Amino acid sequence: MVILGVSGSLQQKSGNLLLLELARASAPPGVELRLYDGLRHLPHFDPDIEKAGAAPASVTAWRAAIAESDALLIASPEYGHSLPGALKNGIDWLIGSGELEGKVVGVTAAVPIAERGRLGLKALCDTLGAVSARIVGGEPIARGPDFEPSVQALMSALTATATAARQP
Repeated sequence: MVILGVSGSLQQKSGNLLLLELARASAPPGVELRLYDGLRHLPHFDPDIEKAGAAPASVTAWRAAIAESDALLIASPEYGHSLPGALKNGIDWLIGSGELEGKVVGVTAAVPIAERGRLGLKALCDTLGAVSARIVGGEPIARGPDFEPSVQALMSALTATATAARQP
């Protein structure tokens, strides 16, 4: 099983990237979590780009990474009570092409305290609703003593849901 890990933050030392690296280290046997760092290379979403010819290589690579995965794990900060623009842009490139339609998607945020991040995650879940994504999680995970067990629990739930989705 392949799970694609996507950080909504473009920062190189993001707490959300750390969460994804921890999730990758705690993946159960037979599950590979591949980190995707291509959001920064996507052009601004513009349907006219494809009308004029083929999609840019960065868009094609993004769509292929989604299509080749069984599920996604998105760890995203909250920016201005919403999701980061780069992540929203990436999702917009997938709305009409179908790779994300009905996909199992784990959603969380690495936060300093549990009360933070909920508005951003709600906005992310609302956006994923446009493609009928099957959301797992949806709560922020506070850094601290329960951080690692909470990430492991989310990975277990995501893996179980993705496994069930693969069954005929």
